[in-house]
Amino acid sequence: MKHIISILFFKFSILFAQFSYPAEDFLGGGIGYSPMYIKLREIPGSQALTNVGLDPTQFNDPFVIHGGEGFAHITGRWRIGSYAGLGGSSISTKPIIKTYVDDDPLNTSGTKGWNGETLDEYTGVYDPSIVAKLSFLLGAATVEYVMPILQDLELSSGALLGLGHVGLSLEQQSGENIGWGDAFSNVYGEFIEGSVYYAVDTGFEPNDPITPLPVPGLLREVGATFFNFQPYIAVKFQFLERLGLRISVGYNKGTVRQGAWKLNGRTQITDSPQAALEGVSFRMMGYIGL
Repeated sequence: MKHIISILFFKFSILFAQFSYPAEDFLGGGIGYSPMYIKLREIPGSQALTNVGLDPTQFNDPFVIHGGEGFAHITGRWRIGSYAGLGGSSISTKPIIKTYVDDDPLNTSGTKGWNGETLDEYTGVYDPSIVAKLSFLLGAATVEYVMPILQDLELSSGALLGLGHVGLSLEQQSGENIGWGDAFSNVYGEFIEGSVYYAVDTGFEPNDPITPLPVPGLLREVGATFFNFQPYIAVKFQFLERLGLRISVGYNKGTVRQGAWKLNGRTQITDSPQAALEGVSFRMMGYIGL
């Protein structure tokens, strides 16, 4: 009986030793593909998109960022790393067009607009389409504290902090076929030997504003750069000698301050509103390493 108990004790000792984690410092690292899913509480510019006939709730929910992540132990149970990723989602519509003749274009009688006018539904092939795209770019560093559970299983808590860029583009395009030359046409006239020839009416003055000619499409983009912070907890499971799975759950917090948006990457929009890019986040990383 004592012999059997000794054998069982020996076997259980070996079994627990396999799952025990060394108390001393440990080294290692890994790199892999790490998509991030964010359940955004609000979409930047959602009211403006609604005003042009789009439904912002049709954007991908959760919003997906495809990226890569790496990590490495530095000392003790502290680990540092980095993350970089980008993602995008598009929505579109093709609204019904109703035409009217404005009897008061200068608003001299206060009746400018479609209200009270005769409306006709457009039946041609040039009805426009409207497309909006929300894009998100993120680059950040990570720092975390590791709490070993078993030999191949770890729990860690940390934070991801860095810079993000959000962009919102709006394209409005007529239904006509656009060729390669049309994509690069001059919207102000004909360019010949360093000069643009611009046709005007007889009453045009030399200092009057010059406006673009009719174009088949119009693309505008507003964007902003902001500081991004994401606290999280993570579970790391090393299921093979050099392969593992890491799952992180956190809360993303980023704020674009008022007036920080730029049009087409150049012109500051001083009256642009503040926007929050926050929500519950989830990352799942398949990595190569230790």
